[in-house]
Amino acid sequence: MDAPVFMNRELSWLKFNKRVLEEAERTDVPLCERMNFLSIYQSNLDEFFMVRVGTLTDQRELNPSMTDNKTNMTAEEQIRAILKEVQILNTQKEAVYADVLDELKEQHVRIVDFKKIDEEESKRLKQYFDVEIAPLLSPMIVGARQPFPFMKNKEIYAAAVLEKSQGKDQIGLIPCSSDVFPRLIPVSNSQSDEHLYILSEELILHFLPSVFDDYKVLGKSLIRVTRNADIDSDALYDEDLDYREFMADLMKKRRRLQPIRLELSRELDEKVIRAFCNEFQIEEDSVFRNNTPLDLSFFGEIRDLLRQKSDLFYTKKPVRKSEQFLPGMKILPQIKDKDKLLAYPFDSMKTFISMLEEAANDPQVISIKITLYRVAKQSKIIEALIDAAQNGKDVFALCELKARFDEENNIAMSRRLEEAGVTVVYGVTGYKVHSKLCLITKIVDGQPEYYTQIGTGNYNENTARFYTDFCLMTSNRAIAQDAIQVFQAIAMDETVHETKSLLVAPNCLQNKVIAMIDDEITKASAGQNAYIGIKINSLTDKKIIDELIRASQAGVKIDMVVRGICCLIPGVAGYTDNIRVISIVGRLLEHSRIYIFGAGEEKKVYISSADFMTRNTLRRVEVGAPVLDSDLKKQILWMFDKMIHDNCQAKKLGSDGNYSKVSGGDKKINSQEIFYTMPDFAPVQAMSKQSAAPANREAAAASDKRITNLNSNRRRKPANPVADFFENLFKRNR
Repeated sequence: MDAPVFMNRELSWLKFNKRVLEEAERTDVPLCERMNFLSIYQSNLDEFFMVRVGTLTDQRELNPSMTDNKTNMTAEEQIRAILKEVQILNTQKEAVYADVLDELKEQHVRIVDFKKIDEEESKRLKQYFDVEIAPLLSPMIVGARQPFPFMKNKEIYAAAVLEKSQGKDQIGLIPCSSDVFPRLIPVSNSQSDEHLYILSEELILHFLPSVFDDYKVLGKSLIRVTRNADIDSDALYDEDLDYREFMADLMKKRRRLQPIRLELSRELDEKVIRAFCNEFQIEEDSVFRNNTPLDLSFFGEIRDLLRQKSDLFYTKKPVRKSEQFLPGMKILPQIKDKDKLLAYPFDSMKTFISMLEEAANDPQVISIKITLYRVAKQSKIIEALIDAAQNGKDVFALCELKARFDEENNIAMSRRLEEAGVTVVYGVTGYKVHSKLCLITKIVDGQPEYYTQIGTGNYNENTARFYTDFCLMTSNRAIAQDAIQVFQAIAMDETVHETKSLLVAPNCLQNKVIAMIDDEITKASAGQNAYIGIKINSLTDKKIIDELIRASQAGVKIDMVVRGICCLIPGVAGYTDNIRVISIVGRLLEHSRIYIFGAGEEKKVYISSADFMTRNTLRRVEVGAPVLDSDLKKQILWMFDKMIHDNCQAKKLGSDGNYSKVSGGDKKINSQEIFYTMPDFAPVQAMSKQSAAPANREAAAASDKRITNLNSNRRRKPANPVADFFENLFKRNR
């Protein structure tokens, strides 16, 4: 395709991180939130280098002629373009950082160096260094008999070029990271309202000559190395090994991978830079000179210091209990009566946790099955699953050990579950299990009842407070039958090949999405109204992109909310004229996925765990679910409409490949703020509650009569007839 309708994935991601940085730049954003966005920008960029640039670096060595399938750029060309763009972004970051420091001064907080303090303060810091810090340091000299030490990923070191009388120049290194002394060191012990701090690494760098007192210091700088963290665990795995122990060992290996970026806080002699580059086997354009601290995580401590000043933070929003559930009633009977939908973080996750706790203590519940990708370290969800297992339920948990950077937590969590009697599996060979799927089975009057939950976000109480996500709960039997197939396939290390209701990657999602796009193309070609609405985090799947281009050319109107990477450029004449793309970056991380196909009453609405990325659609186990309840469908469509018309946090992707602020309209629409109250949607909520209440009360009362006190033996097993029934049921479904 000759028209410029594709954008390189990596450069598109950098545009997303630029939008994060622009939130830190906004003066209408509270100061402490600006600091948070600045920290997120840096941590995002660190991970980008560790994963994406790491992957490209490997590709450049192993297959230099390979190109990406959209812009035909080689790995070398992509790396060059990335490094050039990051240098530009660094300049913008430095300006934002300086502006934030100026704003902090108005709050009587200052980050200083030795150029900005008086002689008395300098003496106090020297005494502090000598007593509190110097004894804890581990200085190193690099020479003929002292090889270059291993430098830990993302940790800060003070580096110096040293000269000894009648000797060869050498390099001195001092690790600056420590859990013993604080990162922010008070400069003055006065009782004034002024809070002056110096960063511990700056203090170490300043007094570095006193550590290497036998040498003349010719130059010094703080340095920080970023290492490749991209490991293909499936390619390395030996089937004779214990998979969990293999992953634990892999985490250790990852910490020692090849450096791909070097950051400096000061200028150093070119020959010293070349020496570092030779040691790390990186090129000089991968060296970045920063006029900001090399690690901005200390902003978290400053935010804590200013916590009492509420005007410096976003206004706290109350998390509501969903009005779809009647208080004081059992949850499962209410789901049986009518499908339910939670929208995090506007609705509390406690409702879902209560459902699990209720199931764990319901004698009629015989099994709980769940896929776990990222969970909180102190997880009530894990506690509920453990309780269920100890109460004799058949609990099955897929614990995905390849959840990047959460592997260690997942390994520890899987051990806890196994010790409690939960059946734990670790994934499907060749695929990550990224789905958010839970299936609860009850036996009532000898018949099975199924309660299926499908989500767009992780079973994580912490992230549910600032990630926007959906949680659909239904007793629909067709959906449950597909969910049973998914869990059976996972248990047998297989993938599902056919589904009736759910969209399930890797075999039954991309093809079904393309089929629904084709349906809209057919309608448009016949002169009928056709529409596609998509909300995802990233768009890179070329087969889906090509199909969306065909749909636009056929006259299908397409609205897309794509938070991050978007490899499709909208508004290109003759190709993507009918496609509109916006990105929303705000106080909450947009994480929910919505697929809408059709116009008017014929609209099909799905929620899903899958972005439109090839890794999601073809290389992961993902699950999307139809929203069948008319009230819930209206709610999602209403929310999507607010997002697509957001003119406060949204930025529009133009035909030139750049993002610009959405403007226009007499009324300000900040979708995230609106969703905390959902005032315009109240009539539908009330209607749903009113229509469901009588049946819910009757079902809940009936359930209460059936439920008896639990046996005091918390490790009892289900009665044999029930176990036999369940086993036969699964045999029939195979």
